[in-house]
Amino acid sequence: MRLGVLDVGSNTVHLLVVDAHPGARPLPAHSHKVELRLAELLGDDGAISDAGVDRLVAVLDDAQRAAEDKGVEEVLPFATSAIREAPNADAVLARVQEETGITLSVLTGAEEARLTFLAARRWFGWSAGKLLVLDIGGGSLEVAYGLDEEPDAAASLPLGAGRLTAAWLPGDPPDPADIRALRRHVRTEIARRVGEFSRHGAPDHTVATSKTFKQLARIAGAARSSDGLYTERRLTRKALQDWVPKLAGMTTAQRTALPGVSDGRAPQLLAGALVAEAAMELFEVEELEICPWALREGVILRRLDHLPGA
Repeated sequence: MRLGVLDVGSNTVHLLVVDAHPGARPLPAHSHKVELRLAELLGDDGAISDAGVDRLVAVLDDAQRAAEDKGVEEVLPFATSAIREAPNADAVLARVQEETGITLSVLTGAEEARLTFLAARRWFGWSAGKLLVLDIGGGSLEVAYGLDEEPDAAASLPLGAGRLTAAWLPGDPPDPADIRALRRHVRTEIARRVGEFSRHGAPDHTVATSKTFKQLARIAGAARSSDGLYTERRLTRKALQDWVPKLAGMTTAQRTALPGVSDGRAPQLLAGALVAEAAMELFEVEELEICPWALREGVILRRLDHLPGA
């Protein structure tokens, strides 16, 4: 069947269309992506602004038409932290339903972590042993650990690259004092949760998903996306530590000129690097591998698992 997963994230609204059936890997057929950056369209109280809701409705309407044009049988629409944590989330969801007919399922942070973990487990297989999975989104950091398809530990922390950039790094380039304050905040938040994972023992394999990790790996020398899904891409802690001070001294325009860094993600790259560096150090990870599959694929795989005859 042809499935569409419609992901309303803190940075982008992404429709991924795949051809899939139980027991087979989903084959990408079409991708429709808009950089909405909901995390930057919030009021002082954290509510999504009227302009933000207007834009969201328009983008979702376009995505729905794209799904229809591609012959999608079923669309799986979901939203993550930007809507989950907004004080006016119920009003936003009601307006989206009224004006587009789309019923957005709002995932909890723990659900995000578990579904991303499922995708990583299916990608790497049982031979990878105990997995530690890290995912930096626009609004949150997800961490999951386990041996099976359901993680033994999962957590979601409010340490997304977009959220932190908007709240902590107003300068371009950012002020060194602001960077140090953010670094301290990030490490404090992660350190509070490390014990939940370390008590299960050291992982056999550490992997990372998300655009932030992919771009950090790319500027550190990993292969280009055009080299294909099956090309191994790694990021070492040493390389990341070398890059953090370089990124701290760059303007957004200078970061945009780096290999693999998009215009929309360049402002957030330093905050994402600070989170990645802290996570790797506090979880004692020397090297991690980039996983091409993440939350969207996890949602698709879970749906396939529940089809009749699966």
